[in-house]
Amino acid sequence: MTELIIANARIVNADGTETGHILISGGRVEAIMDATEAVPAADRVIDAQGRAVIPGGIDGHCHVAQITGRFRTLDDYAVTSSAALWGGTTTIMDFGIPRDASETPLEAARNKSELAREARCDVALHGSVISWDETVPAQLDALAEMGVRSVKMYMTNRGGTMSDNDTVLKVMKEMKRLDGLTYIHAEHDAMIVDCTEEHAATGEIGIEHLHETRPELAEEASVREVLAMAEYVGTPVYFVHQSTPGAVDLVADARGRGVEAYSETCPHYLLLDDGVYASRFPEWFACCPPMRSAETVAALRERFASGAVHTASSDHSCYDLTQKRERTDDIRQMPHGLPGVETRMPAAFTALVETVGEGLAVSDELLQRFVDVFSAGPARINALPGKGAIRAGFDADLVMFDPAESRLVDGAALHMGTDFSPFDGKQLRGWPEVVVSGGRVVLDADGFHDPGAVGRLVARAAQEEARGGLVAPASLAGKAV
Repeated sequence: MTELIIANARIVNADGTETGHILISGGRVEAIMDATEAVPAADRVIDAQGRAVIPGGIDGHCHVAQITGRFRTLDDYAVTSSAALWGGTTTIMDFGIPRDASETPLEAARNKSELAREARCDVALHGSVISWDETVPAQLDALAEMGVRSVKMYMTNRGGTMSDNDTVLKVMKEMKRLDGLTYIHAEHDAMIVDCTEEHAATGEIGIEHLHETRPELAEEASVREVLAMAEYVGTPVYFVHQSTPGAVDLVADARGRGVEAYSETCPHYLLLDDGVYASRFPEWFACCPPMRSAETVAALRERFASGAVHTASSDHSCYDLTQKRERTDDIRQMPHGLPGVETRMPAAFTALVETVGEGLAVSDELLQRFVDVFSAGPARINALPGKGAIRAGFDADLVMFDPAESRLVDGAALHMGTDFSPFDGKQLRGWPEVVVSGGRVVLDADGFHDPGAVGRLVARAAQEEARGGLVAPASLAGKAV
């Protein structure tokens, strides 16, 4: 007998919408039946009553249990994966970033894969290279064998996670050889260092000046430089947390020249502007890049709504206010990063609806656009098998929600392991009502049902397999962790 049926659903994929019944067994979608047919017998039936049901979210940019300098985020995989499920995200992607020079890229990824044994949802990993040596190619080979087919590099953070241009170019060549993907944090380090030093010299170095020390030009100059390197090598490149329309436009222009380049943004760059640094609690908004001007935010939202932005990720980093407030007088001594894995769905959905200007009755076209940035786009770009669509044979990762419902964000009532949210007090639309992860109902009207440490470490396919669309599931789409 079928284990679970979501009946009478408005089934929304990135490429179309239909009404029907979703049959689920063995952790995968068994079949989709037309809504005019009778609902068959099942162990459990949930009547969607016409509500939207979309593929489970894929957050391509999370930092879990991350050590950066003297700070460590306060979460673990059990906490962050649970918060992800609360927010409709059923797959998170974390980074194996070496904590210091004593840890190699391969060791960092293997350490994260061990920590991920406690995950409540599926996990995929990105690697990270800080400096080049003769062992890096073999380490990248080993990462690819683990199913880790992307590598992140930072163009800033001198003396910490920053990679120099020689390293970036050499890693790009290796990722081309391995048919993988290069992830880039693009901010021009020399500009940021100089601007920060100038502010320090005048005593304007507290959190209220963060946005002044990291200008838009620094981001766009770095994007332009990295695009040139990717074009020279002929390899795909993915830019994390783009915060300006100029950065997005540079990627769009490069794509027009045939460069395989992608833009990611985060909900906080769509809903918040740099006025937050003059607010009562500016430390709530310490992140890099910082929030931008209201005019920049409005233009970025237009790019987001138009389809020029390919994914919406959280850049989740779980620090608390004690850590944030330790050195608000000097942004160079603060931990930067915001909690967001749980609020990604409603925040991104709200930004999209508000930009397009639709009322409570949200169109199929808008919902399909949302599915693309929330789930299908991350699945396709990162070549995640069996993810990103409600389709027979694909993983049974589903979210049911009412697009018209809104809720007030209470940061203290969220589940991310910290004591604040940058969206605290904001009214957001698009909260999940029912979440199914791997065929298990983990959230419904009765609350959250902890599935235990059932998450899989998902091995990614080569980029070539995803260039024609979503990657079909293999007989074993992931391996247990």
